[in-house]
Amino acid sequence: MGKGLEGKTALITGGNSGIGRATALLMAREGANLALVGRNRQRLDQVVEEVQALGVQAQGFEADIAQPSQIEQAIAQAAARFGRIHIAHLNAGIYLRCPAAELTMEQIRAIMDNNFYGTLNALYPLLAHMKAQGGGSIVATLSMDGKKGVPPDGAYVASKFALNGFFQVLRQELRGSSIHIGAVFPSHTDTPQIAHVACPPIAHKMQPEQVAQGVLRCVLGRKPEVLVPGPSCKLLVLCDAVSPRLGDLMVRLFRLGGEQTGQPIV
Repeated sequence: MGKGLEGKTALITGGNSGIGRATALLMAREGANLALVGRNRQRLDQVVEEVQALGVQAQGFEADIAQPSQIEQAIAQAAARFGRIHIAHLNAGIYLRCPAAELTMEQIRAIMDNNFYGTLNALYPLLAHMKAQGGGSIVATLSMDGKKGVPPDGAYVASKFALNGFFQVLRQELRGSSIHIGAVFPSHTDTPQIAHVACPPIAHKMQPEQVAQGVLRCVLGRKPEVLVPGPSCKLLVLCDAVSPRLGDLMVRLFRLGGEQTGQPIV
């Protein structure tokens, strides 16, 4: 196990469970101190204790990314506590499974407020902080739903496509600067958000730790994008680029949308 992040501080939104928790623990093993942001204080405190047990500093900051003042305050408090934020993993978001034709505008706005605008609520104060300190790395958790739209995730897909486009532009605008912009695109991941969805064997749920490894690769290698798992995700993207009909066929043939087997965990 390396110590590639020794002496660094990483801020993670959605750091109290799933991919955020797995990334926090992995970065702690790499020597990073952690500023964890989340909405659930109890779970946040539990992850802080897990991280501290690995011998690094950690503190939790309760905030909702959909509330600009809350996330701005959390980032300011984290910067004051640790002095400098070297890495930001923008991971918080919500999931909604509903056919596009049945969505209400209220549902769509809620998804966009959290996944798209919520991510930008955290992004802009972090960009200002990193510009002032002379650099850093910002990596967002997107989704393969941001590369290929898969039913019945219309609103979620829209939010991730929006983030993908935004981060592509931002990455190009900051090319050559001291700020690295990256994005990680996981396939189905075994987190509470999709506990009510059964996935086919060909697209079985990964463990969050596998996605965390992708985040770490993105940070250490200053990569623009990381797809997880790489080969199968790249094949889907390539087929869809060659022919959208072929991409649609793969989604249907391999039942990539999964099957709902229960009610979502709130």
